[in-house]
Amino acid sequence: MERTKCIKCSYESEDNFLKFEIPLCSICYRFSPNTENKFKEYVSEKINSNALDSFRKYSEIGRPQLKGMTLRASQGSQMSRPPFGYKFSEGKLVPAENFREVEELFEEFLTTNISLRQLSQKHNLSVNGLKKILSNFAYIGKVKFNNQIHQGNHQAIISTTLFNHVQNKLDRLRKVNIQQE
Repeated sequence: MERTKCIKCSYESEDNFLKFEIPLCSICYRFSPNTENKFKEYVSEKINSNALDSFRKYSEIGRPQLKGMTLRASQGSQMSRPPFGYKFSEGKLVPAENFREVEELFEEFLTTNISLRQLSQKHNLSVNGLKKILSNFAYIGKVKFNNQIHQGNHQAIISTTLFNHVQNKLDRLRKVNIQQE
């Protein structure tokens, strides 16, 4: 692997990240702004690499675990307990006996004018629990981890079309709630 120099602190590493096609070490990358104008200003303010050595030393704590979990997620493995409607069987995520209730929740939410509170009470769930179910990518055979979505190695319970329609309705409800505040 090729070593590159961080444009801000001149730290040379194989693990540097690219942002706006400019190489940064993990520390400079972590604190860099997300808008290009602010980013250009940020990298123009140079810093001595040695000043960041203490941060580099201690920022690696927990990284091997995160790398491992990211790798497992990219291979389609679930990173947490099984979602409602699934169970683990022989280390794999499989539909549980109550998997049809998941499809019913999605269908009922989409096709009726029932509120989230009423629907959650009807199915003996909290409103937040219902929202988590309705926005969980696992139900379409995907794994979401660390804000990235990967193809899962488990069976989908609902169609992508149904999931997307529910997401659109949830977005509309959020916008209405924001406007009412």
